[in-house]
Amino acid sequence: MKARAIILCVMFMLIASFSVGCSKKRVESSTASPAVEERMNNQQESERARQEELARQQREKELQEQALEEERRSSEVNKEFEASVAELGNIIHFDFDSFEIKPEYRPLLQTKAELLKKYPNVTIVIEGFCDDRGTEEYNLALGERRARAAYEFLILLGVAPERLSIVSFGEENPIDPAQNETAWEMNRRVQFKTAY
Repeated sequence: MKARAIILCVMFMLIASFSVGCSKKRVESSTASPAVEERMNNQQESERARQEELARQQREKELQEQALEEERRSSEVNKEFEASVAELGNIIHFDFDSFEIKPEYRPLLQTKAELLKKYPNVTIVIEGFCDDRGTEEYNLALGERRARAAYEFLILLGVAPERLSIVSFGEENPIDPAQNETAWEMNRRVQFKTAY
């Protein structure tokens, strides 16, 4: 009986020391846990930041590639448009002191309008010019009226106004600088240029 009591006592002590040892381990592991958790959180945050940066760089690369592709396509469309326009002609002429579009140029403007509808991303600048007779101010105003006449004609044919702009050069940039009727007739004009 005494031996049994001693054995029970030893077992009780072993069990008690084992549970105290386990509780110490639990306490130690719970005090170490915040440091480990912080390290893990830092690693996770660092990995998340790295992934976000990689995703941002990928999006940026895709946007750059898309912009280059759009620029290339736009350039091809503009070249195709300009080739079509070159076949038609790119200048219309006016009578002296007039901004009325001559009947022989209306089919050209109609074809130009159809081309602009076919190439919806193309924008053009309509440039107005005069011969060198008259004052500089008068010629600038007349050049603008000529450009505006072509602008309004194209709009009536269904071209969106935001795709067209006008500018007047007046008597500047003559095709022929001579002082005769043939040169003056050549210089009274509107030209169309593709805007980039």
